[in-house]
Amino acid sequence: MSRAIVPIVEGYAEVESVPILLRRILEREAAYSVQVAKSFRVKRNRVVKEGELERAIEQVVRSRSGAGGILVLLDADDDCPAQLGPGLLKRCQAVTQLPVVVVLAMREFEGWFLGAKESLRGVRGIRQDATARENPERIRGAKEMLTKNMQGQRRYMEVDDQPALADRMDLELAKNRCPSFEKFLRGVHFLISEMTRA
Repeated sequence: MSRAIVPIVEGYAEVESVPILLRRILEREAAYSVQVAKSFRVKRNRVVKEGELERAIEQVVRSRSGAGGILVLLDADDDCPAQLGPGLLKRCQAVTQLPVVVVLAMREFEGWFLGAKESLRGVRGIRQDATARENPERIRGAKEMLTKNMQGQRRYMEVDDQPALADRMDLELAKNRCPSFEKFLRGVHFLISEMTRA
C-alpha cells in the first residue's frame, strides 16, 4: 500500500506549490511507492505557539489516511531557523511516531525562486535577462523582487504564480544557492528513506 508525505504549510499558495515540488523530487528519486497527500494549512503565527503545532500534527494523523511522513514547511521571516527549527521538530516528535521533517525557508519561500531565477526566464512574466543575485534567499521582500524581475506592469501574484514557478524552477540551481532549499531536499530524502524501508 502506498504511503504519503503530508505537507503542513502556512499559506494558500504553498498548499498547491509544495506538493508540486514534492512530486518532482519523488519522480527524480524514483520513489514511486510514495505519494503526496493534500496539504494541511495552518497560520504561522498560530503554529509557533505552544500546543498549536501539536494539534495540527494530531489532526493530520487523524484526517490523512495513509500518512507515512510529515513535512512542516514555514517561512523563517525574521526568526533564526537554527533556533526555531529544532524546537518545532521536538514538539512534532512528542505527538507522533511518524517521521517528521521541519524546514524553515530563509526569510520567504519565494527566496528559492530567486535562487533559480535563470531557469524561470519566460515563466509567468519573468524577464529573459533575469539573473540571480548573491545569497538570494537572504533578500528581504522576495515577492517584491520577483515583481521587479517581471516584464512590463506584471506583478507577482502568490496564489497564481507560485505553483507555476515551483513546477519549472531548476532544483539544482536552488539547492546550490539556497541552503534552506538544500535542507528541504535532504528532509524529503530522509522521509522517502524512512517510508520505503523494508
